Amino acid sequence: MENKIIITIGRQFGSGGRDIGRKLADVLGIPFYDKELLVIAAQESGLSTEVFEKADEQTSKGFSSYSLPMSFSYMGVFMPSNDALSNERLFELQSNAIRKIADNGSCVLVGRCADYVLRDNQACQSFFVHGDTATRIRRIAQRQQITEKQAEDIMNKIDKSRAAYYNYYTDKVWGAATSYDLSINASLLGIDETVDYIKAFVEKRSQK
Repeated sequence: MENKIIITIGRQFGSGGRDIGRKLADVLGIPFYDKELLVIAAQESGLSTEVFEKADEQTSKGFSSYSLPMSFSYMGVFMPSNDALSNERLFELQSNAIRKIADNGSCVLVGRCADYVLRDNQACQSFFVHGDTATRIRRIAQRQQITEKQAEDIMNKIDKSRAAYYNYYTDKVWGAATSYDLSINASLLGIDETVDYIKAFVEKRSQK
């Protein structure tokens, strides 16, 4: 595709948002980033991937800062750590990685407030994938080989965490239709047809 396309996807847990993002990246022939964002942020900052994984989509409330050595490398420059690195600082480092990825070309980015981080990027199109509760619970239970009750508990916990993270770091509301260019119920069309629907939306908008 000739024009740069930056796609960000927020998602309810169990909605299939990650699968949709990966398949969308495949059909568009552009890179896909989910957990890969954490690896890149770690490489860019000189910190370990584990530090970013522990803070992944978590707010500072209820979580302690992360102990570091006396100094760490950020963009090749050694800086004092002051013994700890806050979640806000990790979010800043992660956001820098997201902006760099978007600057380098077309891509699909899942989660981590990427839509907000790239709010001034004219090429960015933001989506939120949700689904009906029963479908999500079944998908989680099947994927993780657990009971539906366990799946429901995990789903509620992770959705609550994602909402708190998004609402904390942005001036928008997680899952609210007005926070995104398009909010779509993947349970209605299924994964593949939802991918086709979003692809058609992206291509139509990219022509404007």
